[in-house]
Amino acid sequence: MAVSPAVTTLCENPNEVFLDAAKLLLTYADNILRYPNEEKYRSIRIGNPTFSTKLLPTKGAVECLFEMGFKEADTHLVFPKSASVEQLKRIRESIAAERDQRLRGGEPVQPTASATTASASASASAPESSAAASSQSDTPSPPQPSSLESSMSFFVTLQSNFQHVMLYENPELQQKARSIIPHQQLSSAAQHKLTEAKEADPDCKLAIEDFLVLELLRWFKQDFFSWVDCLPCGRCGGPTQNASSLSASTDDLRWGAQRVENHYCQSCRFSTRFPRYNNPEKLLETRRGRCGEWANCFTLCCRALGLEARYIWDSTDHVWTEIYSVSQRRWLHCDSCENVCDKPLLYEVGWGKKLAYVLAFSKDQVVDVTWRYSCKHPEVLTRRTRVQEAWLLHTINGLNASRQQSLSPDRKKQLTERLLVELVEFISPKKPKPGELGGRNSGSLAWRLARGETRGADTGTSTQDAGYVFTPTEKEKSDRLLHVRYSASKDQYCRVSNNSEVIQSWDQCVLRKESVFRKVEDDWQMVYIARTEGSSMGTISWKFDLAPAGLKIKSVSVMASSQTFHSGKVCWHLQTGQITTEFSGDGKMQSFQSLSGSSEITVVAGLSDGEGETSWQHAQLFRQSLKQTEEPSFEILIHLEDV
Repeated sequence: MAVSPAVTTLCENPNEVFLDAAKLLLTYADNILRYPNEEKYRSIRIGNPTFSTKLLPTKGAVECLFEMGFKEADTHLVFPKSASVEQLKRIRESIAAERDQRLRGGEPVQPTASATTASASASASAPESSAAASSQSDTPSPPQPSSLESSMSFFVTLQSNFQHVMLYENPELQQKARSIIPHQQLSSAAQHKLTEAKEADPDCKLAIEDFLVLELLRWFKQDFFSWVDCLPCGRCGGPTQNASSLSASTDDLRWGAQRVENHYCQSCRFSTRFPRYNNPEKLLETRRGRCGEWANCFTLCCRALGLEARYIWDSTDHVWTEIYSVSQRRWLHCDSCENVCDKPLLYEVGWGKKLAYVLAFSKDQVVDVTWRYSCKHPEVLTRRTRVQEAWLLHTINGLNASRQQSLSPDRKKQLTERLLVELVEFISPKKPKPGELGGRNSGSLAWRLARGETRGADTGTSTQDAGYVFTPTEKEKSDRLLHVRYSASKDQYCRVSNNSEVIQSWDQCVLRKESVFRKVEDDWQMVYIARTEGSSMGTISWKFDLAPAGLKIKSVSVMASSQTFHSGKVCWHLQTGQITTEFSGDGKMQSFQSLSGSSEITVVAGLSDGEGETSWQHAQLFRQSLKQTEEPSFEILIHLEDV
C-alpha cells in the first residue's frame, strides 16, 4: 500500500510518540466508520487537552486528519458529510499497518522515495510547509547556527516591542485617543453596514465590531493620518530631500525619537527637522509619518475603542496591526497605511517581500505569526537564519510565561485556545485572494521602488501578467446577474451580486493599467484616477468573462464618471470580441442590448491630452469628494443567460 505524505511524516516520530498519536487517530477514524450518523464523532475540538497535547505537537498527526478529510471550522476540525469515507479508510489502514508492525517489534516503515513530506510543528516558531518537495533540490537547506550576538540582538527586539505595546494600555492615553476619534460617527456607519450585510445575507455571522474595524481603517487613512515622504520646506514651502540625519533634542528623545531626518531644501538652504516619534501620544498630535508611525498610532486607536489588537513587526521592515474578531474567532490582518483588512498575503504575493520573521505583540502575549503571511513556507524557512528555531520558541514561551503570571486561569485558557486555533491555521498555507495581488500604494513611487514593493502596483508600466478577471460565482450564476460597483472615495469595489463582497483598492480588480494612479488631494478633499506625471497616455480596463460559467450576456448597463479640464480627453469603450462600442463617462447609467450573445466584455478607459506641466491632471476618472461615500463612481450590471 502506498504511504501517504502525512503518514510518512507521522512515521518519522519516535516509537512512543508515534504509537500514542496513532492510537488517537485510529480512534477518531473508527468512531466515524462505526457510527456514521453520529455528529459528535465527526467533530474534534482543537482546545481538547488530548488533541492539543498528543496530536498537535506530533509531526504529521494533524496532516493525517486533513488527509482523512477533516476540515477546519472555527475552533473544531470537522469531518463533513461530503467527505470520502474510502479516503478515510485508506489513511486509517496505512496508520494501522505501521502501528501493527511496530507492536510486533518490526522495523518502522521507511518512507518511499516517491513519498513527500507535509509536516507542521506545533510550535508557533517553525511550521514546515505542506507543499511537497518534488525533488531533493527543492528541499530547503537547514538554517545555519546563529551567533550569540545575533540571538541577543533578536532578544532585544522581542523585549522592546513587547514592552512598547504596554503604552497602549494607559487609560489616560486611551481617553485622549477617544476624544479625537469620531466614535459615534464610526459606530453609526458600522451599524448601517451591518444592517445592509444582514439584509443581503440573513445568515451573516459578522458583528458590529467587524464593521467598526473597517470604518476605523477608512477614517484613519482618509481623514486623520498623513504619509510623509519629504516634508515641505519650513521656510519657503518648497520641495525638500531627505539628507543626513540631525541630532535628536531632549524633547525628541522624550517622545521616543532616537532618529531625526534632515529634509533639506536646495532652494533656500534650509533644513526642516522630521523626528521619527515612537510615542503614540505624540503621534495623536503630529498625525503623520511612515508605516512605523501609522501602525503605532492606529494600534492605540484600536485599543482605545476596546478592540483587542496587537502590533505586528516584520523583520523585512514593515509594521501593521492585527485585530481579534470575536464573531469570526480569528485574528484579522489590518494595515492602516493601505486601508486593507484581512489580506495577509499582500506583502509576499502583492509586494514581493521575502519574509522571514513576522511577530505579533499584545499586552498578554508574543506569537510568531509568520505563517499567516506566507504561502511559501519552505522558502521562508530557508531565510530564518538569525536565530535557532528552538531558541526562538523557548524565548517566546519565557516572555509569555512572565507576562501572564498575573492573568486569571480563564484568560490563560482563552489565550491558549486561540493560539491552538492559530497553529492549525498555520499548517495549511492559504491561496492568494484578489485583494492580495497588488503592490504597495503608500509612499512615493521612488520610495516603493527602492524598497522593491511595487509588484503589481503603479510603476507607469503595464501589469498585464497580474490582470484580474471577473467570472460569475455560484450565486451570480443562479441569479443570472453580475453587478459590480466601485467607490473612489472609499477606494473599494462592492460585488453587489455576490452578497455585497467588498474588495479594497482601485487596482485590485483591474485587468490592465498603464501610466495611471489614484490621486488624493488632501487640501481639496478630492480623489480621482489620473495619468502618471510625464505620461502622454494612460489606460485602464476591467474584464468580465462568462464562458467558464457556461453563460452569455443578455444585456449590459454601465455607468462611469469622468471629468476633463482644458484640452484633456477621456474615452470610454466596451469591447466584446471584434465589436467596440463607445459610451460617455457622464455619470449616467447607459444600457446596451446590442451586446447580447457575447461571452465576455471589457470596459476600457483612455486618458490623454491636457496642457502644460499639469496636463496629467486634465483628464480624470471617478473624481469624487472624500466625504461623498454613498455614490458609486463606476457601476456595471450584466444580466446573464444560458449559452
